[in-house]
Order: sequence, then C-alpha cells, then structure tokens
Amino acid sequence: MKDISLHIMDIAQNSISAGAALVEIKTEVNEVADRMIVTITDNGRGMDKNILEKAADPFYTSRVTRRVGLGIPLFRHSAEQTGGSLEIISEPGIGTSVIATFIRSSVDRPPAGDIPGVISLLAGANPDRDFVYRHLAGSGEYVFDTRQVKDVLGDVPLSEPVVIRYMKEMIDETIRDMLIPEL
Repeated sequence: MKDISLHIMDIAQNSISAGAALVEIKTEVNEVADRMIVTITDNGRGMDKNILEKAADPFYTSRVTRRVGLGIPLFRHSAEQTGGSLEIISEPGIGTSVIATFIRSSVDRPPAGDIPGVISLLAGANPDRDFVYRHLAGSGEYVFDTRQVKDVLGDVPLSEPVVIRYMKEMIDETIRDMLIPEL
C-alpha cells in the first residue's frame, strides 16, 4: 500500500466486515520519541487465540471470496520496515485493536496520505456505523465523532456527497489550524 491512510481504510473495512458498529481510529505523533502510532479499535466480533495467531499470515483469510489476506501482513511490513512494530489485541465478542508503531524519521516510513479523506469516505460509505477519529500530537488533540455529526445533521445522511466533502474539509482544516505536526 502506498500510504498509511490506505492501511487505515483496509483495517477499518475489516472491522466493518467483523460487524463493528463503532470503529475508533487514532493517529498519534510523538516527535520526542520519533514515533507515529496508528491504532484502529472496533467493537466487532473479535478473534479467538487460534485466529489471532493466523491473522498476520498472508495465506490466511476469513473471507470466502479470495484465498489470501494481505491487509494485516502489509501493515505489519510497513511498520517493521521503519523499525517499528504491529500488535493485534482481540477478544471474541468484545472487538479488536490493531496498533502500528512507525519510526517517524525512517526513510522507509510511508507517507500519511489522505487520512481526513479516508475518515470521511468511511463515514459516508457506512452511515449505519459510527467512527471516531482522534489525532494527537504534542499538546494538541482533535476528535471527530460521527455521532456528533449525525446529531447536528438530523435527517441528512452522511452519505450525501456534500456532507462527505464537508467532513473531510472540517477534519483537514481543524488539524491544520491547530498547527499539529503532520504524520
């Protein structure tokens, strides 16, 4: 995958396939520790120990439409290529967390990509699900929560193109206005 936002999209789609009603995505930039941490947590069906051990195997997938599952192995490879790591924590009936740690200064770190665009597309394409995006850097924090957006919009669906565009611009501008370092 060309950038981190595509990894986020892929793992979030896995969460949706696992029946998650809520997907939380957190990007954390720690300049002092030279780390960028991406965490995707869901309340989907989770994985038992047996499936969890196979999750990073590219030749294992729970899908019946194809024989390989490259999302988690590629995400792990991207993180480890920078000297970082990937951890999966999961409990059946509770949900799953995927935590990728990247060394920010590594020349092998993929670019962040369009994370605001991915968040807004996930929300627009899955209006029956809730998404929380949290961006932390330095002393700044920004939280975008589709539950709040739905409360404000009332009957207007998140899937409306103008709403998707608005959500992307809102996330983009707020992060830029906060002067939070880029991922």
